[in-house]
Amino acid sequence: MIRVLIADDHPVVRKGLVHILTDESDIQVTAEASNAAEVLAALHNKVPVDVAVLDVGMPGRSGIDLVPELRRDFPNMPILILSQYPAEQIAVRAIRSGASGYLNKESAPDQLVAAVRKVNEGRRYLTEATAELLAESVEGRSAKPHESLSTREFDVFRRIASGKTVSMIAAEMNLSVKTVSTYRVRVLEKMGLANNAELTHYAARNSIVD
Repeated sequence: MIRVLIADDHPVVRKGLVHILTDESDIQVTAEASNAAEVLAALHNKVPVDVAVLDVGMPGRSGIDLVPELRRDFPNMPILILSQYPAEQIAVRAIRSGASGYLNKESAPDQLVAAVRKVNEGRRYLTEATAELLAESVEGRSAKPHESLSTREFDVFRRIASGKTVSMIAAEMNLSVKTVSTYRVRVLEKMGLANNAELTHYAARNSIVD
């Protein structure tokens, strides 16, 4: 039996993931979490978990932010990252952080099941698109300004490009306005942009926002 922890801050999405996995005779969801703190609490309280499935967009610390700590404290537990973002935006970041695989939330249910089974066997789960992105990254062919951003900076960047104010972003991400403003400054500096208008134009040009 493969014992799985599901972490997603949206209850409906989380329950949907649980339903997909528990429909399988060889998979059992032993823990659910809505944020990083709940993930750590479950694991440190010795809840049996073979595979952790983490959402990127949780408030506070994202799934990717959590990966290095989990790799250190639970080195034998594979981690599968789920995201609503396209592979080109987050997949390489997820794998480089130490995740065993990446899957878009719009993927078919059978892909999620296959991914859980594969990483549980100690192998990586990479879609063809993700594998190509990793290869390009290694060869240095895909270096773009936004790829220098940390996961948190990228999240702030994407929200600003979507037209959200610093206050709105702070509330959504469970951060202070000052912290979000600091991230905004870092994003602009790293990407060589002057203001939100240039940032938004860059995001649209690179299909980072709809």
